[in-house]
Amino acid sequence: MLDTLREIWDEPWLSVTTAKLGACSGLFTLLFLALIFDRDGFVVPLDSANLAFHEAGHPILGLLGPTLGLYGGTLMQLAVPLLVVGSFWRQRHAASVAVTGVWFFENLLNVARYMADARVRILPLAGGGEHDWFHIFLRWGVLDLDTTIAAVVRGLGWLGMAATWAWLVWRWRVDDARRRTA
Repeated sequence: MLDTLREIWDEPWLSVTTAKLGACSGLFTLLFLALIFDRDGFVVPLDSANLAFHEAGHPILGLLGPTLGLYGGTLMQLAVPLLVVGSFWRQRHAASVAVTGVWFFENLLNVARYMADARVRILPLAGGGEHDWFHIFLRWGVLDLDTTIAAVVRGLGWLGMAATWAWLVWRWRVDDARRRTA
């Protein structure tokens, strides 16, 4: 197993061309502008998929018990993009890793919005049932810190998206230097 991980780690990345960097940068710019200027920050095609994964996580992980059923929504919402990132990482597709990495971190903005709503519970619930983060924070004894925890998670989301974009630019610079010396 360790040898397989070393082989994957040492395998060269697919080149990040200027066209790939430009396409990804354009996509990221549009996404960031939508997140900043949209009233609720809900990007319909992306966040609708995120919500579907969230809602699917409750019954799927709920098969393993009620506690995992409670956490299952957020776990599935984060696990799906993370698994896709891992798949592209294994294939060494840098641009695809960046796009799906931004997708993963963008999910943290949704999780943070849901966390911040734990005490006031005004967000409409897609499942129509209980508020996950109200119950999670209540169990953890931190319900009064819902907005503080949400702010940290939101910050991690934005930092993660920016760092992912910066990593892609760095990969492009490495590949560009190789192209120039070849």
